[in-house]
Amino acid sequence: MGWIQYINRFDQARKEGFYGHLIPPSLFRMLKINPINFHNDKDVKLVRFFCPEGENTCFVEIKIEGIEEPVYYIEISDSIDATMMEWDFLIINDPKSRQFRTHVTEEGKDTLFGWASRNIKEEEKAMKAGYFPGQSRKGLHLTRDVIHALDIFCRILDIKSIRLEALFYHNAIAYERYGFSYFTGYDRMKRINELFQPGGILYNKLDNSTPFRRPEFAQSIRGRSWAIHDGIIKDVADDILQGKWVSPIMYRMVEKPESMLTFPDPKY
Repeated sequence: MGWIQYINRFDQARKEGFYGHLIPPSLFRMLKINPINFHNDKDVKLVRFFCPEGENTCFVEIKIEGIEEPVYYIEISDSIDATMMEWDFLIINDPKSRQFRTHVTEEGKDTLFGWASRNIKEEEKAMKAGYFPGQSRKGLHLTRDVIHALDIFCRILDIKSIRLEALFYHNAIAYERYGFSYFTGYDRMKRINELFQPGGILYNKLDNSTPFRRPEFAQSIRGRSWAIHDGIIKDVADDILQGKWVSPIMYRMVEKPESMLTFPDPKY
């Protein structure tokens, strides 16, 4: 039995005591949430824990009054390897930032972060406002804090490593800098960097044919990620990339993280 499934057998108060470690202290302070009972100063509980007995997964969600989507959402689950934890999902939203409806189509259907379908008009607005693909609001720049919280959680349970799937290009580049290495996708990520260099086939495809393919995007994380989200890889013939973006699988050793960098000295 994995650790998450084991903890999910406890009573609710004890489960919340464990899973409260998945919330970085900086977020408690920012949102003025009591880290003991998870209430705000109006005595409203803002943190929700989904961790039913029998399940091998858990998610923690923070929602505040005034915005529809969560400010914070993290999901973890057991791995086949008992010494590894799966980090399945993370959302961090700045509630004060402007919302763009990139998460739904013009007809109101879920875009699944732009992978099932896209709202091009809203994506273009979001891009111009400095957002990354998949964002409907800006983040709070707390990824480092979240990883530190995960490290503490893993040390409590003697879990040795954290595994994740980097959904977007910019996610993979960010995780590289926080000590994640690659299970899969390292060669593809290196190849993407090579082909965005001047004269490379991805560089040459930044031809202003869409708003997401500007020449200046070649040397920025945000620009490359938008171009990839726009399907630029589908338009090139390359034996390594094979005409599609494939989300890398990455891992971080809790005690000895090691980075595998594929985009040296990038600009955001």
